[in-house]
Amino acid sequence: MNISEQLKSIITNHSEAFQSTFDDSNIHLLESIAQEMASCLERGNKLLFCGNGGSASDSQHIAAEFIGRFKKERESLAALALTTDTSIITALANDYSYDIIFQRQVEGLGKEGDILFGISTSGNSKNVLLAVEKAKVMGIKTIGFTGQKGGKLEEVADLCFKAQTTITSHIQEMHITALHAVSEIVEDIFARVQQKS
Repeated sequence: MNISEQLKSIITNHSEAFQSTFDDSNIHLLESIAQEMASCLERGNKLLFCGNGGSASDSQHIAAEFIGRFKKERESLAALALTTDTSIITALANDYSYDIIFQRQVEGLGKEGDILFGISTSGNSKNVLLAVEKAKVMGIKTIGFTGQKGGKLEEVADLCFKAQTTITSHIQEMHITALHAVSEIVEDIFARVQQKS
């Protein structure tokens, strides 16, 4: 396979994953997720995000969209990526275990009524699963973002968005598309409210 053929194959796989992922079922799920997010923020609660590797980057990226802006000027919205404080992460990993780096932050920073997003392409990242389990005990709603197989995350999260592919890079591409979509919906809700007030 030459480079041109390889590129076409990569793009075809992405396109197929996109078409399979964004069907009516997942669109309705994203609508529910956006509504949950808006309600959470309207109550004065916050959005928490966690994940490893590319999913850590997605956590930071989406938290930044809420603290800053996505497309419209509006007040900052409360969002926090649990992937960014290197002192906390390295202390917890060194003193306890890497498995609890998100769980411990949820325990210290989360409160009832918040939402925790656990992002894991496999659905089996232990540190994400432990964070979700801790959140549920604390009355924090949990939303998983995973791949086609769902993994354990699908079983434990209150809601779970599954990218319909097993290819890690394409799972991540579906996740960021979905997360951008709900970010825009939530921002529109708050921008309209602030224009009226």
